[in-house]
Amino acid sequence: MSWINDKVIIITGASEGIGEALAKRLGPGNTVVIAARRIEKLKEVAAHINANGGRAHAVACDVSDQAQCEALVEETIKMFGVIDIVVNNAGISMHAWFEDITDLSTYEKLFRTNVMSMIWITHKALPHLKVRDGLIVGVSSLAGKTGVPARTTYCTSKFAMSGFMEALRIELMDTGVDVCGIFPGVVDTEIRRNGLNAEGQRAGISGLTETGAMTVDECVDEMVQAMEDRKREWVMTSKARLGLRLKPFFPQMIDQMAKNALDENHGGPKS
Repeated sequence: MSWINDKVIIITGASEGIGEALAKRLGPGNTVVIAARRIEKLKEVAAHINANGGRAHAVACDVSDQAQCEALVEETIKMFGVIDIVVNNAGISMHAWFEDITDLSTYEKLFRTNVMSMIWITHKALPHLKVRDGLIVGVSSLAGKTGVPARTTYCTSKFAMSGFMEALRIELMDTGVDVCGIFPGVVDTEIRRNGLNAEGQRAGISGLTETGAMTVDECVDEMVQAMEDRKREWVMTSKARLGLRLKPFFPQMIDQMAKNALDENHGGPKS
């Protein structure tokens, strides 16, 4: 029987994509506190969950703001008294060759959204998670395991997430709290098109080859199983797991595979 039942779960980035699908999957039988900037869209997701055997509470939250992240945790405790699981899913992508970037503040923007949000929320929630033998989940990326060209901003933030989770996992040994890192590859969502370009504006294109992209439902299936098993980390797709095993022995081959993942029409540098 699943241990993820009758739990209070915070999920960030829940207005679309993986976060929305995960909230709808975990909603029945649990209480999900869903957070994102778009409150009207969150309310639609919450209504769906409430109509299908779950209990959902929508909170408008810009995760790049520390005060709002901490307020999310405070509101969860005020409303429901406990926190069992935190899923740090909110994130932003970027596609730009390093030499073409004109606004270097995008590094800070991605870092605040992808990394600092997880730090702020986890730090505030940790005392409550300890009481409940809770679970901390961080949705990283294969770009947090191996470099991807035209993704220096994204890789910087995702590698930082990976390091934070690894160090925190060791700190929390024997406390009852586990840390689960999730590393998807290319998933069929809008994150890449909604990400930034070299000028810091919405990219509108992916930049990566989307052929064979994992569906959102497939991604969520694997996420939920990893959470059920309280895995230390889960790298999605057998090809990616094999590649990471081979990387220490054939690093140039893995680099070439990463380069080959670029879209031929939209992946190259401007000059």
